[in-house]
Amino acid sequence: MAPLTSIDGAKRLVVKIGSALLVDAVSGSLRLEWLKSLALDVAAAKRAGQDVVIVSSGSIALGRRVLGLPAGALSLEQSQAAAAVGQIRLARAYEEALAPHDLNTAQVLLTLDDSTNRRRYLNSRATFATLLGFGVVPIVNENDTVATDEIRYGDNDRLAAQVAVMAGADLVILLSDVDGLYTANPLTDPEARHLAHIDKITPAIEAMGGDAINAASKGGMKTKLMAARTATAAGSALVIIKGDVMRPLSALRGGARHSWFAPLGDPQVARKSWISAMKPKGEVHVDAGAARALATGKSLLPAGVTRLGGNFQRGDPVAIVGPSGDILGKGLVAYEKTEAALILGRQSGDIALILGYPGRAALIHRDDMVL
Repeated sequence: MAPLTSIDGAKRLVVKIGSALLVDAVSGSLRLEWLKSLALDVAAAKRAGQDVVIVSSGSIALGRRVLGLPAGALSLEQSQAAAAVGQIRLARAYEEALAPHDLNTAQVLLTLDDSTNRRRYLNSRATFATLLGFGVVPIVNENDTVATDEIRYGDNDRLAAQVAVMAGADLVILLSDVDGLYTANPLTDPEARHLAHIDKITPAIEAMGGDAINAASKGGMKTKLMAARTATAAGSALVIIKGDVMRPLSALRGGARHSWFAPLGDPQVARKSWISAMKPKGEVHVDAGAARALATGKSLLPAGVTRLGGNFQRGDPVAIVGPSGDILGKGLVAYEKTEAALILGRQSGDIALILGYPGRAALIHRDDMVL
């Protein structure tokens, strides 16, 4: 498959929006007309058959105004309180902006733990898949009400890249206060050159990153390059484009100046390679019928499992072993071993009765498997 080269070829977009774009720096109020213009772009993308996930800052900026907090740095407790107040307003703003286009929204709050803990990662991935399957536009933000420094992303550039990995997106769009990557800071160096296309993030490219220019922004080019490294390694392209224009996604489609970071392969291929490189923590033995089903691209259901080996938790990699003892592949298992043993050989319809809750139908989903 040829690498993605434009927004029009993308099937699933992750759009990152910073506080400086969404909230007026002077008044602390929502930039409603800009948000309505973005909603027009999202609706157009949906009509074109593209899934859209929005990673949005703004909850703290909106909440601090309501609470009357002064300008400048906030304590952790003040930030969490402002986020708690602002998240309601932020979610409502997106809901009201997208509702006229018959688009439903959902609020998804994440912390760094949700991408580094394999069980939480799988839960988050399943949630995104289900929401997008229903045509919903997820609105994602860092869960600032509970996040402490040790479980924080700290900026939504890197969060957007991780969300792209979770959601299987093929394009991340960072709406920024600059129109892309330059060889130096264009505000201070008149010799700075704009880079329109980056095939690979080399040490020389990383050295071009700097701190945030806008005081309302947490990141800077440095965090955008970190996000680009994460996204492109997972098979997603990433673009940095100036976002403080009306209908910024339309501007990108129309050829507005930007920097495009080429993906290193395809998201599904990259994910399969990641799973293939893992060391199995257990074994799942399958019968001949299940082996044939797996060969045609099916998920592994409990009914086709004959026995288990090792000691694994939900989300751990396991080897899939055929009836003759040959290893057919690897996969991320959807149940921990004790529960898997209870439903071994049983029909998926029996899972709720056996476990006492409606679990997932597949023991290993085909998207979490490499043969």
